[in-house]
Amino acid sequence: MKRILLSCLLLLGSYLSHAQDRQAILKVMHDQELAWNKGDINGFMQGYWKSDSLLFVGKTAPAYGWQTTLAHYKKTYPNRAAMGQLTFTILQVKVLDATNAFLMGGWRLKRAKDAPGGYYTLWFRKIKGEWKIVCDHTS
Repeated sequence: MKRILLSCLLLLGSYLSHAQDRQAILKVMHDQELAWNKGDINGFMQGYWKSDSLLFVGKTAPAYGWQTTLAHYKKTYPNRAAMGQLTFTILQVKVLDATNAFLMGGWRLKRAKDAPGGYYTLWFRKIKGEWKIVCDHTS
């Protein structure tokens, strides 16, 4: 009986930990959306791992590095009109273990003349106690 109770407590603890991690990841996404919609690309980039090993895969080719990703966003979205109003749709969040998670979702920009959008998959890693995007594949 003690073994069953201990097993149940361990499972509950694991579930609660994953739920907190999921909420922290969703907060990163929410904060990115808010920053984007204020025209703050630097704020948007705070959700990414600030490392030369950050991987961003877009429509053209894979690119490495936080600074490279920042430069890409600033070139592609040079002003508020180009940035538009961003909406994320979260389709799936899977906390894989204590330091890795997967997120799949959709994005949509509402701009004066168009409304581009697509899908993305993100690999999150918990680094120094914070969830950061370490790999972004956006189409």
